[in-house]
Amino acid sequence: MNKAPFIAVEGPIGAGKTTLASMLSQELGFPMINEIVEDNPYLDKFYDNIEEWSFQLEMFFLCHRYKQLEDTDRDYFKKGQPVLSDYHIYKNVIFAERTLHGQQLEKYKQIYHLLTDDLPKPNIIIYIKASLPTLLHRIEKRGRPFERKIEKKYLEQLITDYDTAIRELQQRDPDLTVLTIDGDHEDFVMSKTDFERIARQVKELIK
Repeated sequence: MNKAPFIAVEGPIGAGKTTLASMLSQELGFPMINEIVEDNPYLDKFYDNIEEWSFQLEMFFLCHRYKQLEDTDRDYFKKGQPVLSDYHIYKNVIFAERTLHGQQLEKYKQIYHLLTDDLPKPNIIIYIKASLPTLLHRIEKRGRPFERKIEKKYLEQLITDYDTAIRELQQRDPDLTVLTIDGDHEDFVMSKTDFERIARQVKELIK
């Protein structure tokens, strides 16, 4: 790999992105960009009324992630240092296309491209694929009150949206490497063997 590794762990809500990213950050000794979810003041309102609060929610996430990546570019990428993140900036588009419509969506995409087109993009994505029962189980287990309001239909659609988005990212960037993890059968939290297997695969990719 020519550039310093920029690894993003991705997957639908409840896939275990932050957990796996934290474990890999410790294993590899890479600094981690940690997505801030619960600090978004619009989350509760959003799950109560998606149509009313979706634009505010998505703009808050976009601006926050933009600032994180701008800081990371200055502090790490420009110095050639590797970084691990528990999200890819493109996730903003995945969620916006599900919650925004018409002019709002067009305006959002224009702002997204203005902010992110010149930001560094991950050269490795660890994609955690997981079925609806697995996502629901993990969401219930971590006990975030606002996530209990998420409809099953919304989660099912996100699973499909993520599959499509990962394919599109690969098609656009021939240098992007995607490592897909079976989140239904690989329990990287409870099984040391599963985690070590994933860590070995990642280490091979960044050699």
